[in-house]
Amino acid sequence: MHESALLDHIGRLLAGGLVTHHAERAYTSEQVNDVTARLQALDSGDVTGRLVAAGFTDKPYVAPDDADGIEQSCATCMYFERHRGWCNLAELMLPVKAQWSCILWRI
Repeated sequence: MHESALLDHIGRLLAGGLVTHHAERAYTSEQVNDVTARLQALDSGDVTGRLVAAGFTDKPYVAPDDADGIEQSCATCMYFERHRGWCNLAELMLPVKAQWSCILWRI
């Protein structure tokens, strides 16, 4: 599937209410390893499975206990390729929009 078609497909899934693991944030090395292991176990063509396992949302995530209200979005993630609109995390490698977010967000 072409990148733009895949981006549209992902956008429709997220906007349609796809239930993901978005509240299970991966802040520790152990948590990141758990999520990446789940992603590695999936077929590379299983886009829906990868979205669910990575906890994607179509809006930035703000931790309920974050007094600073830092928004965790693809735009502020170290894996985001801004010029391409792409998540460069090896286990994901998906087109993404800047306002989306996942549980593997890193600054």
